[in-house]
Amino acid sequence: MSGDPRWAGRDETIRSVVELAQELVRRPSRGGIDDYGPVLDVLEEWLTARAVPHRRLHDDAGALVGLLVEVAGDRPGPWWTLDACVDTAPYGDSARWSFPPACGEVRDGWLLGRGAADSKLAAAMYCHIAAGLAAGPRDFAGGLAVLLDVDEHTGGFGGARAYLADPRAARPAGVIIGYPGLDEVVVGGRGLWRATLTVHAPSGHSGSSRTVTGAITRAARLVGLLDAADLPGADGASGFPLGPKLTVTAFHGGEGFSVTPDRVDINVDIRTTPGFDADDAETLVRKAAAGLDAELPAPLPTEVAPVASWPAYRLAEDEQPAAALLSAARKAGLDVRAKTAGPSNIGNLLSGKGIPATAGFGVPYEGLHGVDERASLAELPDVYAIHQRAVEELLGRASDGP
Repeated sequence: MSGDPRWAGRDETIRSVVELAQELVRRPSRGGIDDYGPVLDVLEEWLTARAVPHRRLHDDAGALVGLLVEVAGDRPGPWWTLDACVDTAPYGDSARWSFPPACGEVRDGWLLGRGAADSKLAAAMYCHIAAGLAAGPRDFAGGLAVLLDVDEHTGGFGGARAYLADPRAARPAGVIIGYPGLDEVVVGGRGLWRATLTVHAPSGHSGSSRTVTGAITRAARLVGLLDAADLPGADGASGFPLGPKLTVTAFHGGEGFSVTPDRVDINVDIRTTPGFDADDAETLVRKAAAGLDAELPAPLPTEVAPVASWPAYRLAEDEQPAAALLSAARKAGLDVRAKTAGPSNIGNLLSGKGIPATAGFGVPYEGLHGVDERASLAELPDVYAIHQRAVEELLGRASDGP
């Protein structure tokens, strides 16, 4: 699959990676929709056939939320983790796809189907890296874990949470997350603070002669106050290139035509930075809610119920595991830059636990979370070799990669 002489004798490995990824794409595993058993069964059968040490992960309710591969070295040392989710985004309108979302075909150098890019190709690649390590001499310190998790696209991160809570698992010194994209290694991301705001008002008949300021009117005013909130810009002094951002993402209330509703629920998402953290976000929202209640009084005060909070994070380029991945990519001749992402990712969850993580370096892609998702295979040999070299460096072994 590559004419590069560095890959003489390795084409079979790349072919096997693609074949495993095809089988994964052919098992629908949409987060919160499909049964995860079939896609995890494919991985478990593949790992078992190659005697790669692994075990199942379950959440507190006993649900299967992932597989954990563990390859230990011959002496104590830090453990490093490769992570790729094998659940996916929904299909959306399947009629808009030009191929079946679960086809798993290879066409014109692209792997087609939901999950091809995010992140079943990475999962297949990481299984092969672990299998190669398990089959060879264990002349390294610590170990390599591969987390093949589900419940990621739901936002629950059940697989990652089960891994971190597992007393049998070694705490990772760092995590490389297998998101796609060839030009960047994501070394940071804005955090988030999310809350549901409940706005109250007297109920009434829309045709009544009595004037009632309903909950929808009050909630619309609150949205206006939130949209007008003064947020700081990017904090260049801290080295964090992005500013905070507030978005109202849901607005629910009312029914029919004749009733003025007495309640509206609003979802607010605030992306946070080191200079504007979760406490600042909550203070801003509570101030807006208090301003609404003072301007348009109601029988009950506006409620603010926080539902999630992750810190912003950013690694320096010389911190592991970012340093190993960036170094391997640059040695392969790729012009790869470190990036701080606007969206949050599982790296934020890990950072909140004190675990450094990268979140992205893989093959080029199209249609991520959209129509006609596909992953380019032309670059897969180099991407595989770069991850392999990074793992070897982290484990303190010499690499025969590019």
